[in-house]
Amino acid sequence: MKKIGLISVLTAILVSQIQGSETKNTQVITKLEDRKSIVVSKTDFKKYFSGGEVRIDPVYPKGNAKTHSGAYVTFEPGARSNWHTHPAGQHIIVTKGVGYTQTWDGKKEIVKEGDVVWCPIGVKHWHGASKDIAMTHLVITGAVEETGKNVEWLEPVTDEQYHSH
Repeated sequence: MKKIGLISVLTAILVSQIQGSETKNTQVITKLEDRKSIVVSKTDFKKYFSGGEVRIDPVYPKGNAKTHSGAYVTFEPGARSNWHTHPAGQHIIVTKGVGYTQTWDGKKEIVKEGDVVWCPIGVKHWHGASKDIAMTHLVITGAVEETGKNVEWLEPVTDEQYHSH
């Protein structure tokens, strides 16, 4: 029997459930060759990230599932998102490396490959790589169906906040 990793199984289940919920009779296939990576340091997205290079690899767009989108996000060491909130919440599944996440009123937490984080609706937080090791995570981000909005970007994470214990 072939051994399948936890991340592979979780990803397949989440993606199939979310994509399958769009319609009962039609599958939606998003071809790898149709997905475009975004290197944040070369785009307008750089205003939402700091500390190093970030690459976003969309898995499926919000349009396929109506209320969710999925993407792999790779943070080079030291890179992190700005503070932000999600009006419909977000799951983060760490697939490689070591990173950090923190809520506005909480302490910085270490996350590693295999860890799953649920960011509740409206909770101010940030996430990114550790200072020495890159991190990739799969994000499944909810969107408000009426507006399509899935994130509210806020201020950058300061170096002091990032390096705190």
